[in-house]
Amino acid sequence: MAHKVRYKFNGVAKEINFSYSRYQNMHEAVADAEGIDLTQFLQTEQQLASISKDKKTVRNFRDAEFVKMGFSDLYFLKNGQE
Repeated sequence: MAHKVRYKFNGVAKEINFSYSRYQNMHEAVADAEGIDLTQFLQTEQQLASISKDKKTVRNFRDAEFVKMGFSDLYFLKNGQE
């Protein structure tokens, strides 16, 4: 089943197809769609995950960094939702 992700990048609404076989999460998919290199971000996120005691810290870091990159309103579309 194909998934879709809707998001805004620098205030412009966009929608992309998403597959778990290609990306681990929707953040990686939208960054790839916009041509953003996440190498440094993923290394930092991995280091944070290894020292933090909860997943909430990593999630907050990810959300804050993507806002800095210009992303907002990231969410999966439900089947049939337009």
